[in-house]
Amino acid sequence: MRIVTAASLFDGHDAAINVMRRLMQSSGAEIIHLGHNRSVAEIVDCAIQEDAQGIAITSYQGGHVEFFKYMIDLLRERGANIKVFGGGGGTILPAEIEELHRYGVTRIYSPDDGRAMGLQGMIDDLISQCDFEKRSADFKPLLESPPSRDPAKLASLITIAENFPTVGEQLRAALAQLVEKGPTVPVLGITGTGGAGKSSLVDELVRRFLADFPDKTLAVLSVDPSKRKSGGALLGDRIRMNAIDHPRVYMRSMATRQSNLALSKHVGDSIEICKAAGFDLIVVETSGIGQSDTEITEHSDVSLYVMTAEYGAATQLEKIDMLDFADVIAINKFDKRGSLDALRDVRKQWKRNHNAFSTPDEALPVYGTIASQFNDPGMNQLYRALIETISKRTGAPLQSGFQLTPGMSEKKWIIPPERTRYLAEIVDTCESYDRFVRSQAAIARRMYQLHGTIEALRTNVGKKRLEIVEPKDTSDVVQVTERVEGEPAYLGELVELYRDLESRLHADCRRLLGEWPATKRRYAASKYQFQVRDKVIELDLYTESLSHLRIPKIALPRYEDWGDILTWLLRENAPGAFPFTAGVFPLKRENEDPARMFAGEGGPERTNKRFHYVSRGLPAKRLSTAFDSVTLYGEDPDHRPDIYGKVGNSGVSIANVDDAKKLYSGFDLADPSTSVSMTINGPAPMLLGFFLNAAVDQQCEKWIRAQGLVGEIDKKIDALYQERGLPRPRYQGELPQGNDGLGLLLLGVSGDEVLPRDVYERIRASTLQSVRGTVQADILKEDQAQNTCIFSTEFALRLMGDIQQYFIDKKVRNFYSVSISGYHIAEAGANPISQLAFTLANGFTFVEYYLSRGMHIDDFAPNLSFFFSNGMDPEYSVLGRVARRIWAKAMRDKYGGNDRSQKLKYHIQTSGRSLHAQEIAFNDIRTTLQALLALNDNCNSLHTNAYDEAITTPTEESVRRALAIQLVINKEFGLSKNENPNQGSFIIEELTDLVEAAVLTEFRSISERGGVLGAMERMYQRSKIQEESLYYETLKHDGTLPIIGVNTFLDPKGSPTVTPPEVIRANREEKDYAIASRDAFRKRNEQSAPQALEAVRRAALDNGNIFTALMDACKVCTLGQISRTLYEVGGQYRRNM
Repeated sequence: MRIVTAASLFDGHDAAINVMRRLMQSSGAEIIHLGHNRSVAEIVDCAIQEDAQGIAITSYQGGHVEFFKYMIDLLRERGANIKVFGGGGGTILPAEIEELHRYGVTRIYSPDDGRAMGLQGMIDDLISQCDFEKRSADFKPLLESPPSRDPAKLASLITIAENFPTVGEQLRAALAQLVEKGPTVPVLGITGTGGAGKSSLVDELVRRFLADFPDKTLAVLSVDPSKRKSGGALLGDRIRMNAIDHPRVYMRSMATRQSNLALSKHVGDSIEICKAAGFDLIVVETSGIGQSDTEITEHSDVSLYVMTAEYGAATQLEKIDMLDFADVIAINKFDKRGSLDALRDVRKQWKRNHNAFSTPDEALPVYGTIASQFNDPGMNQLYRALIETISKRTGAPLQSGFQLTPGMSEKKWIIPPERTRYLAEIVDTCESYDRFVRSQAAIARRMYQLHGTIEALRTNVGKKRLEIVEPKDTSDVVQVTERVEGEPAYLGELVELYRDLESRLHADCRRLLGEWPATKRRYAASKYQFQVRDKVIELDLYTESLSHLRIPKIALPRYEDWGDILTWLLRENAPGAFPFTAGVFPLKRENEDPARMFAGEGGPERTNKRFHYVSRGLPAKRLSTAFDSVTLYGEDPDHRPDIYGKVGNSGVSIANVDDAKKLYSGFDLADPSTSVSMTINGPAPMLLGFFLNAAVDQQCEKWIRAQGLVGEIDKKIDALYQERGLPRPRYQGELPQGNDGLGLLLLGVSGDEVLPRDVYERIRASTLQSVRGTVQADILKEDQAQNTCIFSTEFALRLMGDIQQYFIDKKVRNFYSVSISGYHIAEAGANPISQLAFTLANGFTFVEYYLSRGMHIDDFAPNLSFFFSNGMDPEYSVLGRVARRIWAKAMRDKYGGNDRSQKLKYHIQTSGRSLHAQEIAFNDIRTTLQALLALNDNCNSLHTNAYDEAITTPTEESVRRALAIQLVINKEFGLSKNENPNQGSFIIEELTDLVEAAVLTEFRSISERGGVLGAMERMYQRSKIQEESLYYETLKHDGTLPIIGVNTFLDPKGSPTVTPPEVIRANREEKDYAIASRDAFRKRNEQSAPQALEAVRRAALDNGNIFTALMDACKVCTLGQISRTLYEVGGQYRRNM
């Protein structure tokens, strides 16, 4: 039984399908797993090529009705007898499930099914419905002459060879006749140890072959081992391959269906079937082999052995039979330590094996490769050598024109190898600081005790000679008079002991203790003054309750013991003071609540209306943008059904700069009270470019209006469009309440087209220095958890670095270039400690990368922000405290960052995972508790989820309730008038220490794996997240973890999934308008777009700043156009299992 599993197009939520495919494997199925973000065509092509009985899909990003219907349509069109199954939690409504069942989907599993049947019960149901034989043993109709490369026929023949051994001899005889008549078809056999990167290497060979030979075809047969116990198999090679989605490529995954062998016994028949079909090249990839396995050589004309440097001592090479038999050897993952030694040793062994001691090393067929690195020189050399060897060995007409890249494979390091221990160094820094605190507090405590003793003794003898004084500078905290004549000798000894302790008290500690009386007086005053850059801010320190009590905004401890005071100052301190445990600012802004509400639906006009709705009446406009999944994956809207269904669903569709202008129209993007957050990662550079250009053109419009030039500029734009013969773009529909039209005058043009160059440049420079906001752009957490990566990881990080360098060059000080995000790590299943540890570790990785590019810590650290989830676990109560404390200690004591660099600022979003499709009214209760935790912990901004988000894009009613949660806490809840309510709580302090220790332990674990990037290569973070997700789901399903209204305290009706009164979906008119806008934008920029894209390409190839070129390209190119250009120069993301 063969089943294809995947997550739908533009959907990175792969945790559920990974759990399901594991259970299917354990139940005996052979699983062809494609991973996340797969189009209907890719899935259907795969299912037909693999001759699968079933397709199992998860879809959590909307557009599911169109997606599944399109899949059924394609399967029917191609006459495929394949059953389709799906699931999507509460996002697929009961009525939609019924509609899809009627259309032909075999089963969509709902949350109610999960509760009734359990995980294994759903799998058993799926397996039973896929347990059928698709065809008979009659192969003759499939072998009509001339042979066909039709995927369905090929798949059927291979299935007959595998499943009906009784007709094997007849089939082989018939195939032999066809093969004899046809041209020579070479077979390349690829084998190697497990984990050597064979699949990635095959993908790179396929990509080069298709580019090298535009008219030739290729078949790939890939073998993976079967499980001896269950008979199931994970056929996972396709997940690593991007190049095979091509009409000139056929791929079939095969299970060995036998133990301890690297090949299926039917691979020979499968090769003959592909030869009969007339492919120009056949590639056979084995599963991982041992030292003595050479079976691949019996089936191939040319064999390639793929290994890594991790083979042990050089003597182990003598035991590897494939080094005797392989025609070509690749040492992959050549960036690993010891690879150059491995290259030397393997070359020596090859010479010994072939008695070729006089052959120069450069002439040996041994190559170092980094298949995971885009356009790797070693891969280019390997490909050329293989093609030449195949052509020479078999006479096949494969004359390569592939251009070689000079030089050996060399890793383009993100983190230099000598810096991979940075997390361990941070742990050492934090632990050293904590030891310092303990030792200094012990000294201060002894001093306090001695002071009391001396004072008491002197008081008793009537001579008080000791007093606490406030220092005028950073001198001693205490002054002790000289020993008084006639005093007992032991008093003098006590004074000397005190002086000895005082000499061991660090100057900073003396200063803190000396300033403590003044600090208490400052917070006892009615007003508090502090400075932010060049501005002095004065705020009230007290509020008055209805009972006429003065409620302090900051409550200080009442400690008398200097040891306790010093411990508190060094580990806690008041908000705004190092180590910023209680907060990075002394007081909260009085005119700006931390509310930042997430919005995004339909087209830019509808979301613009929502933005004006949620910010109505608020003095500060804090906008948080949710993009639809098409935009999240860097593509343009399109009529193709699996794309069309997702346009404008679960977020706003933004494909060009005009969309951005409409989206933010009516908000002055350069005003200090306006701040915009954009939740976008893979294509973040392009969306940031759209936003910044929209902001600049807004300010150009303000200048035009101030100069009274509106009429003149309007005529100029009309003339431009008349010359092109195109209509001017307009805002669709009426402007919503609160939108004054700012940003719409220059729709369809850039400010530099209508203003003098010097005026435009002056406005652009000023705007970039003023604009406030955040772009998420965290590619590390995407690779670890969320999966909206679109470019190769190395290239995506280079883009991030280019953005930050641009920010430094242009003095962009008020906009965060990245929001280092734990939220999506938590949503993927991580517990709060893993969320915090992975997120901080990612943050320090960006620090190390930017430092390696020559940036100064204080130039970029202030542009870094963080984003966490808040849930119901106890650790969430202290998440911010721990994050701030670790960051501050590392920034100051390890990296030498200034006060601003030491301040970790973060956004909180209440947990999406705690929103359940059952009893959705209870979700607001959970959200309220989480919001209270976040505000008590002094988060810098907060988004509260709407109660219906488990099912639909939030409605106006649900968003209003979600915002009200924050307003009630901030405006009505009495304790919220105090801004450090967590300080002084025993449990909070205990939790803070426990969580900090756990995070530092996790840092050491990651460091042992080579830092964040090394751990990612080993799938450490992803595996840990999935393990923790499965643990949570298991406890939820068996009721061990009580969830009210879900597995306990059920409604008498059983708490079924509830369909809310209003369900938000993008309508057909909005989708068609988005596509029409894309077409119109492309049409009016068809002359200028190619030049702009070429400039981006050149910047990438010449090692220039890509974002600088992108800023210009974003004026005239669509999102999809830019994405495709960057794929060509930076490579696409390669999925992981």
